Amino acid sequence: MVMKNIVQVVSSLLPFGPMDAVGVGIIDFKKGSFEAFEANKFDEELKFVSNPTLSFDLASLTKPLTNSLIYFLRPEVFDKEMMLCLNHRGGLPSWGLLPKSGWREQILSYEVIESETLYSDFSSLRVMLELEKKSLNPKKICQDIWDKETVFWTDLLPHHQVPQYGYQGSLPNYGSVHDPNAFVIGEFCSHAGLFSTVGGLCRTLLSYHEKTDFIQKVRSDLLQHSQRFSFGWDRVMNPHDTLAGHGCGKLTFGHLGFTGTSIWIDPDMMVGHVILSNATKHHWFDKANLNDLRRGIGEQIWSSRK
Repeated sequence: MVMKNIVQVVSSLLPFGPMDAVGVGIIDFKKGSFEAFEANKFDEELKFVSNPTLSFDLASLTKPLTNSLIYFLRPEVFDKEMMLCLNHRGGLPSWGLLPKSGWREQILSYEVIESETLYSDFSSLRVMLELEKKSLNPKKICQDIWDKETVFWTDLLPHHQVPQYGYQGSLPNYGSVHDPNAFVIGEFCSHAGLFSTVGGLCRTLLSYHEKTDFIQKVRSDLLQHSQRFSFGWDRVMNPHDTLAGHGCGKLTFGHLGFTGTSIWIDPDMMVGHVILSNATKHHWFDKANLNDLRRGIGEQIWSSRK
């Protein structure tokens, strides 16, 4: 019944954009299973697909699927400064255009000073570079957990079907990462750049939980403080007004992605959902309809578990 209700939410909102493709997955972490579908209006007619094949740009969902994942696999290598950066409290600038040559030196030049929360792509890159300084290969570590349909953008192959994400030059962008710094860097990085099908992401999260028990570890951490981030995961600050959807528990956590993606997990229900989309197909500045979609899908899922 819940999937039928979610299909109705998608049917009522997807035609109004800005995205023209959406993937939705519901994960039951207790059972180790998920349900997923995708919808698109590529030909102006709304179509639903029960066997999702589109590879979506995950944008900042890359952060918890790289840095946070590595923390749970190798917590002993994270010192205090790395933990501050993991939780966006290291005082690094939030963003800026990085050069192709010298970006590593720029990120490493910032002094890490404990600060108030400032969500920062630079902090995420700093964590990755500190891991590399410890002779660790972040991509290799993560690939042991990622599903085969979850890949970094430079590893996309011709058979991967990718919806449009903005433009590269004057041509529609199919297959290059949307984030400008990830594109300029042109190699693995931890702040953006992962692509996945909705099924691939659900399987990745199930593997993530099976190998690390991260859901209960985040839950325990959230009970001990009121900071926004826990091991790089973003908590719901107001369960009554959240993009995770009304009805989620007060300890719900997850992450958003700039391209119109999200992961939310309620650790008490042990249920999560993912939404993937190409909301930056033509522009990024108007996400009202996308956010209605996010809230509507979440509300249907949480209410079905009460």
